[in-house]
Amino acid sequence: MLIIQLKIEKILPDESNDLIDTLYEKESPIQSEQISKQIIRKSPKSKYQIFDQVEFTRGREVLGDLIVHGMIASGGTDIDWLIEHKGGFVILEFKGFHNDKINIAKGQMIAYEKLHEKLNQATKCYLYIIGCDDIDFSNPDSTVWIFEMNQWKTDTIPKNTTDIYGHDSGKQNKFIVYREYMDEISIEKLRNVIDSHWKEFERIK
Repeated sequence: MLIIQLKIEKILPDESNDLIDTLYEKESPIQSEQISKQIIRKSPKSKYQIFDQVEFTRGREVLGDLIVHGMIASGGTDIDWLIEHKGGFVILEFKGFHNDKINIAKGQMIAYEKLHEKLNQATKCYLYIIGCDDIDFSNPDSTVWIFEMNQWKTDTIPKNTTDIYGHDSGKQNKFIVYREYMDEISIEKLRNVIDSHWKEFERIK
């Protein structure tokens, strides 16, 4: 009886391991390939960091107290990112998508048009409007949608002030740009575009 039990115990562990390997495809090259595809890439450490985020947020918020009730002036916005190198400029404006569209205030867009025009008379300027979802900018494979000011000026991007799909009714004091008219680009590619302009500015005399 003892001999039979020992024989069974000797066989079971091997059979059990084989069964587990079969069920979970432990050594399957297909499974390991799928896992590797799920690994999210991370960019190198950011070049510029906000060390005091509370103070940074507060610094932006206090400006809201500048324009008050009783004043004639109203509105106000900022430039999200401005890069200057050897007199050349790259300007980036980020907008969040809602129902596959971004909204740009008319006043802001008019200001950007004039700024782009004046800077290009004296030097070189690229101005990108960037539409994004809730993405991780530290992942170089994340995607955004962009257009450059020259595309806007040549009417490659339709200048809609009403929602062509009927989500909003009536004319509004903003431009509506749809995702389908913008170019999809990865964060890594966007970084390359910015660096290419930097190199171009190096050659400007």
